[in-house]
Amino acid sequence: MGNGHTNSAAGANKKHLAIVFGLTATYLVAEVVGGLMTGSLALLADAGHMLTDVAGLGLALMAIKFAERPATPERTYGYYRMEILAALTNAVVLIGISLYILYEAYERFLDPPEVESGAMLVVASIGLAINIVGMIILRKGSKESLNMKGAYFEVLSDMLTSVGVIVAGVIMMTTGWYYADPLISAGIGLFILPRTWILLRETVGILLEGTPSGVNLAAIREAVESLGGVSEIHDLHVWTLTSGVNAMSAHVVVDDSKTDAEVLSAVHDMITKNFPIAHVTIQIEQVGWRECEAHL
Repeated sequence: MGNGHTNSAAGANKKHLAIVFGLTATYLVAEVVGGLMTGSLALLADAGHMLTDVAGLGLALMAIKFAERPATPERTYGYYRMEILAALTNAVVLIGISLYILYEAYERFLDPPEVESGAMLVVASIGLAINIVGMIILRKGSKESLNMKGAYFEVLSDMLTSVGVIVAGVIMMTTGWYYADPLISAGIGLFILPRTWILLRETVGILLEGTPSGVNLAAIREAVESLGGVSEIHDLHVWTLTSGVNAMSAHVVVDDSKTDAEVLSAVHDMITKNFPIAHVTIQIEQVGWRECEAHL
């Protein structure tokens, strides 16, 4: 990529992610201490969930650091895909957490443990405030990058856990009905699963070199073939390197009305100005050259 290295969407939100990572890590320590001091199993369980969030946010930050590295002869596109791998890892971890929450909720429903509701409410309320701040900071970036979306979902899932702990704590404190804890936990797990599945599907789509959702191949084909000097376009491919960084390659057949250089410049300018594509690779061909190509 050389000097043409394009900053990813997640890279623009690195500072925001670092702030949320610091807040979440600080609260993790506080929650572990609070759980040990009060003997609250619910708080320690939530701390385990928080630990995965901290790990997920740290992974997202590390992926951005890797993605900022320049391209090398061995990795000509650099390390963009580290962000997608981080999003994929976060999605898999969140699905695992959701399934574990459902399993734990089932176990607790069979034999609901007694919980120190007052201490649980205090610590969970602090966690809720921190998670809300984190969500506000990450919300904008989550719309631009799958890596940031994965981090946002980590914070969202923990925010929901905090809300569930607070609601369950109030119910148990006022009524002594300890079934509230597993019921609300199951609701949290069911809420997280479908949203995480969407993230997983998007990341797998990128790794399979699928056409980006915001790119219309038919519109690109029509636009290119409308340019002067272009006879045909074929072998058109568009894929995503990382969120916000799309690439395209195509073979363009030219006629004699314009020079190859003029057609190449016109195609490149039209694509980069009218479509969300940062990297364009065009092979110029003469009429009849297509018959000489070898296809798998």
